[in-house]
Formats: sequence, structure tokens, C-alpha cells
Amino acid sequence: MANGSRHAAWEFFGAELKRRRENAGITQAELGSRVFVSGGYIGQFEQAIRKPQLDVAQRIDEALQTDGIFERLWRKLIKEQPYTEYFAHAAELERLATEICEFAPMVIPGLLQTRTYARAIFLANQPLAADEYVEELLKGRMDRTRLLADATRPVYWAVLHEAVLRVPVGGPMVMAHQLDHIAQLVRERKLVLQVLPFAAGAHPDMGKMMKLMEFEDAPPTVYAEAVFSGRLLDETAVVKRVRASYDLIRAAALSPEASLALIESAAEDHRRCVSTT
Repeated sequence: MANGSRHAAWEFFGAELKRRRENAGITQAELGSRVFVSGGYIGQFEQAIRKPQLDVAQRIDEALQTDGIFERLWRKLIKEQPYTEYFAHAAELERLATEICEFAPMVIPGLLQTRTYARAIFLANQPLAADEYVEELLKGRMDRTRLLADATRPVYWAVLHEAVLRVPVGGPMVMAHQLDHIAQLVRERKLVLQVLPFAAGAHPDMGKMMKLMEFEDAPPTVYAEAVFSGRLLDETAVVKRVRASYDLIRAAALSPEASLALIESAAEDHRRCVSTT
């Protein structure tokens, strides 16, 4: 399903939600209270600004007694989008965010990945995958990276652990090209980037990827990922704790200038590995 038709389908989801809510004679705030989100969120679902998570769609069906229609619509729309089910909502929110802060402990964040690096990651996870399937995954990943080329791109601040720079994903040349790509984005001022060096030692939430997203007209959200699963969290206390952890990591990281120098040095190290083999 193309992006335009997929958005139109979500608009239908929202219009149907509004129609059924109004027919039931309840306000957005009342429905929100019944399904444990704010009335403002219900309004954003109805306008196709944000997409509900599956459990919210299921609770809407219960509250409005709609015989599972919103769950079925959700499953149909999520199935036909280019991302894994658990990441689909986070990908949608990236496009709406005014600011994204991300910490990557082991892998280059998706927004910064080159095609060859992303392909190596996908094949490492699914070595027997058909070429057509891998190409579909790559298209979704590369579509995401265009966000940083957009004139209305969010403020993007990434912190990479030094381990991310050293593991030769896809081989030394793929890794050198990947680091060159990041360095170029930094020089073009598309993002603020820092590296957390090995010398920093222990850090908050070791080994855990974190992504914080801020929005113009919605509460901030955290996306946290584990093995083949991911969660969006917008509880105020949780977001506050994650923000504090991110701030500690950022404070322990190298300056942007020193980080760029380390990235360029790591790229040269990978190139030297090729020349000596």
C-alpha cells in the first residue's frame, strides 16, 4: 500500500471512530477516560494525526461495542506498512516529532544507516531471507532516513557508544562508508552527534537503546526496544526518568567536535583493515 493510500485508510479509521463515538453520544474526553488515554489523543486518532496502539483499538471496540471493527482495521493497516509491527507506531511518530533524542549502545540508529549497513543488519538477523523480502525491509529503512533531508526535519540529537563505531558490520568497507555518511550528516548540520567513549565506563541503562520524542501538540514519548519487541511509553514519570538517564549519558559523552574526530578516525581504522588484508 502506497503512503498516500495508507494515510487515506487511517483517515477512514479516524472518521469511522468519530462517527461511531458521536452515534454513541459520548465526548472525546469520555471515550478517552474509558480506554485510558486523553481526550486529546482521541481527537488525534480521529484526525489521523496519531495512530492508536493495538490495545487501545481493542478497548475502543469494547467501549463503543463495535464488534472488533477497530481491531480488524488496525491489524489490516499495520500488516500493510513497511515496518515490523512493534516499530510501526514509533516510525509514524518520528515524522511528527519536533525533537528526537536517541542513544544507541550497539547499532547505528535507523535514521543514520546506509543501505549496505542496513542490509548487513537485516541479513544477520534473517540469514535465509529471500532477496525480495530484504529489499522490502531496505525500502522501509531508507524511506525513514529521508526524514533528515526534509526542510521541516526534527531537531535530532544522537549519542552513539564507541562500540557502535568499532564493530565492522558488513565488513570494514561497509563500516567505513557508514561512518563517512554519519560524518557528512554532522558536517551538513543535520544533527547533533556525540560518542560515549569506552573510557566513560558504566553508564545509565547499559545496553539499552532509548529514543525520546517531543511533539508540538502532544506529550513526549519514549520508545524502548528489546528482542523482537518494542514499547511506546508516555507516562510522565517514566519519560522523566528516561530523560534523566539520557542527560547523564550525554554529559559523559565526548563533545560534538571530539566525537566527529573519533568517527573519522574510526572510519580510517576500518579502511586500513581492508588495505592490510
